[in-house]
Amino acid sequence: MGVSRLSRLVGIVGLVGLSCLSPLLMACPAVAQERRPAAEPQRGGTYRRPLANNPSSLDPALITDTYGHTVAQQIFDGLVQYDGSLTITPAIAESWTGSRDGRVWTFTLRKGVRFHHGREVTVEDVVYSFTRILDPRTRSAAAEVFQRIKGAREYAEGQAKTVAGIRALDAQTVQFELTEASAPFVSVLAIGYAKIVPQEIVAGLGTAFGNRPVGTGPFKFVSWKKDEQIVLEANPHYYAGPPFLHRLQYQIFKGHQNEQMLRSFEAGNLEDTPLPTAELDRAQSLKRYRFVRRPILGVRFFGFNTAHRPLANRLVRQAFNFAIDTDSLVRDIYKGRYRSGRGFLPPGTYGYDPDFNPFPFDPQHARDLLEKAGYPAGRGLPVFEIWSNPKSEAIEREHAAIRQALAEVGIRAEFRYNTNWPSFKTQVLEGKVPIFRYGWVADVPEPENFLYRLFHSQSPSNLTRYANPQTDRLLDQARAEQRYLKRIELYQQAERQVMEDAPIIPLNYYSYERLFQPYVQSVEVSALGDPYIPMRKIWLSR
Repeated sequence: MGVSRLSRLVGIVGLVGLSCLSPLLMACPAVAQERRPAAEPQRGGTYRRPLANNPSSLDPALITDTYGHTVAQQIFDGLVQYDGSLTITPAIAESWTGSRDGRVWTFTLRKGVRFHHGREVTVEDVVYSFTRILDPRTRSAAAEVFQRIKGAREYAEGQAKTVAGIRALDAQTVQFELTEASAPFVSVLAIGYAKIVPQEIVAGLGTAFGNRPVGTGPFKFVSWKKDEQIVLEANPHYYAGPPFLHRLQYQIFKGHQNEQMLRSFEAGNLEDTPLPTAELDRAQSLKRYRFVRRPILGVRFFGFNTAHRPLANRLVRQAFNFAIDTDSLVRDIYKGRYRSGRGFLPPGTYGYDPDFNPFPFDPQHARDLLEKAGYPAGRGLPVFEIWSNPKSEAIEREHAAIRQALAEVGIRAEFRYNTNWPSFKTQVLEGKVPIFRYGWVADVPEPENFLYRLFHSQSPSNLTRYANPQTDRLLDQARAEQRYLKRIELYQQAERQVMEDAPIIPLNYYSYERLFQPYVQSVEVSALGDPYIPMRKIWLSR
């Protein structure tokens, strides 16, 4: 199913109080049973949400994890935003136009939008925010996303003092000029990085801005106590009207302690919770809560550091893939709650091919590949350390099964855990671990967000240090291609090349599964998942 149809269904399906938005998977019994006339929304109350790790930062230009995006999405606004159906809608910009050739985009700012410290947003803030992302001193992971803005490369290389393609035309109008047409450019402006920040506050705080953020969003930052909680309060002057909730509390359960989250939820200390696999059947049967399930655009995988010998050998990486039965992991450990991994593009993404399965479970072929690589029966291979940030009963069972499967073909592996997310992420980014468990959720419902970001040799998000000139050419061509079907064809070719080179092992595709308290009303979950839930719309009926 393509994203376009998925998006339409997401926008249509909704029941009383909680929008149960899933065309493929849906279980929302408590909502379905009510079917009462919609109550009048009530103002007030504190909403307590679990957060599976400390964010690395709350500065939108520097965020590289779901945890930061989940919080910062409530603090900041961009020029545009996604609605529940992934349609681009106005935010700080009230309108925009594009040139016929798709290279010039002009945005008119909404009047009266104010930062949390009281000053009105200006076009200079917009120019500053995007210039800052492109500034190499910022080291923003989003810089690569905006490289097609005219003058971006010259500015990054120090050949120009400004970005030529970002211009303030007047007090309410800002214009972007691209070096080449970009079909998803306006969509990219809705991602979590592309938020508008106050120039003088960022300049004054420096890196501390990530710990004391100031935006224009529906909620204002109050406090952040590491390993414990992040507190936000309602912005009474929000341009779209104040949120119904008075406060948001993100309670931090470092290391994905889903079992502890569920216990806290059942004790009445949280308004929602993810579900541990061991408790899935029981939790679904608890009719007093509301259960929401829907597919989202994300994938879990093991990544190889391809610069690490002998993982630089493609045959060894392929052997890992053939040795692991991802179908049995999903069936036996995760009770079928996910779809097992095949390629890297998840279902619902443009270009997803449901018939693509490059690595069916084949342990004998894995042994043959190791012998061909010069490691018969695994002789000569080191013991591989495989690192994971989350640590739970289900994940440890997953890892035990994988360790046994690898041992059966001659690969010895030991699992290591670092439940401190910023530290773990730094280990991965700096190439200090040979193999790592990771997850990637789309910022934009485009294959570029998966394939270019993670596998182009020049991308700063290339976690595996993978480099193939043929893959680079295909990804560069796909980014510039304006014909939709041809662009999809190029991305599919790139995905096939990536999977043949095997820098990753796809484990499974994400689905959004969560329990909500019965008094939680008006939750909207899109295919982009938890970070993009508009918390300003939620209200509590108790």
